Amino acid sequence: MTKQDFTSNVFETETLEVGNHAEKVVRGGRDLLPLLPKAFAGIGQIGVIGWGSQGPAQAQNLRDSLAGTGIKVKVGLRAGSSSMDGARGAGFTEENGTLGEMLDVVSESDLVILLISDAAQAELYPQIFDALKPGATLGLSHGFLLCHLQNVGDTFPDDVNVIAVCPKGMGPSVRRLYEQGKEVNGAGINASFAVEQDIDGRATDIALGWSVGLGSPYTFLTTLESEYKSDIFGERAILLGAVHGIVESLYRRSTEHGVDPETAFRTSVEAITGPISQAISKSGIKSVYENLSGDGQKAFERTYNATYKAVLPLIEEIYDEVSTGNEVRSVVKAGDRLKRFPMGVIDRSPMWRVGEKVRDERAQHEASVDPFTAGVYCATMMAQIDVLIEHGHPYSEIANESVIEAVDSLNPYMHARGVAYMVDNCSTTARLGSRKWAPRFDYTLMEEVFPAVDEGDELDEQPIREFSDHVIHDVLATVGEFRPSVDIFVE
Repeated sequence: MTKQDFTSNVFETETLEVGNHAEKVVRGGRDLLPLLPKAFAGIGQIGVIGWGSQGPAQAQNLRDSLAGTGIKVKVGLRAGSSSMDGARGAGFTEENGTLGEMLDVVSESDLVILLISDAAQAELYPQIFDALKPGATLGLSHGFLLCHLQNVGDTFPDDVNVIAVCPKGMGPSVRRLYEQGKEVNGAGINASFAVEQDIDGRATDIALGWSVGLGSPYTFLTTLESEYKSDIFGERAILLGAVHGIVESLYRRSTEHGVDPETAFRTSVEAITGPISQAISKSGIKSVYENLSGDGQKAFERTYNATYKAVLPLIEEIYDEVSTGNEVRSVVKAGDRLKRFPMGVIDRSPMWRVGEKVRDERAQHEASVDPFTAGVYCATMMAQIDVLIEHGHPYSEIANESVIEAVDSLNPYMHARGVAYMVDNCSTTARLGSRKWAPRFDYTLMEEVFPAVDEGDELDEQPIREFSDHVIHDVLATVGEFRPSVDIFVE
């Protein structure tokens, strides 16, 4: 891997070193907010375009961080958008000059943060590009548009900066942690940043200012291409699709073995979203295994070996589909289809009704780490990590897209109110990907992994041997030093 390097004229940088690999990062914090006018020098207005998953969080966080600086944050929405009332409710109004029609806001803003849906970006980008004023900065929070441009043979305008700041969590988490952390310096959601096009030498500091303004405690460098590959891939794997498929199959396996529904839910969903996620968040993946003993470790090892070997080719397939542009093409095609066939709900099966009862009784029945469940979940997470390492992604990106975002941002939503609350608080691209790939994980576990474990197959033990000394443990320990003390609270 090559060194991830950049230079800032505004913010102090730090270098993380793990083995022979170094990455430069910026530590966030509210003490850095006075530096934002310098980072945003020449920017009088930031236009936040869209009010979906990320829009409300980013618009409000930036407005709060820039209060008193004279830099305006203005929301741009399509005329007649149903989101207008939501923006007004958050204090962005036509009367105070902070809400307007999308293309008008694009044309008058010095930094345009494009947060409309991915399908809408694919449809409307020519109009948006035409509306950008020369010398402006186009900001993205996802690399989807780059992949779409590559698919159709188009490019960004050559007279604007193109940057990205990509929070490693859903929009509601970005806002919730920013608000929860007002009394804790640095509390928020980690973010990556990328500079795709820098026409005036200001792009890096603008991107870092944007990330600090969102409340990111830790900002690391990537590329727009690396970001969309890891992000779209991760949503379809451990972040959303895989964890959904895992809990569905684990619950079904338990009930088929005669376990009562409430216990089955606790040993599958509750175990992952509760003690397993908490252990990984605070002490790393390896701690889940180390906290087991005797037969528990043996059960983890056997399940881990069977799961890793079975899901690795599936996860590699997902990466291939993303990296070749097929998943982005699929999302673009879905844009028109969804106008006729809206996405259905994903939490109407009996297990999720059982989950409501379990959550109501949570205080009386605390979940514990089930070794079988832990083996399945950790093996899937590790398989995703290994695929990203194989394809040369930065360690910070791998840790965030495979581990930190899962346990610190997304799983708490499933823990609070079920799988639909987690998945459907995310972008349309993520929601589509989760629905598409979750059944594949469910199928793989039911057809390959569970029979191999239950029927006593002889299993390759190499996966668990490699797990013990894996580099990701040192990466997570190093990155964990940046973790704020605030845990997300989801009602």
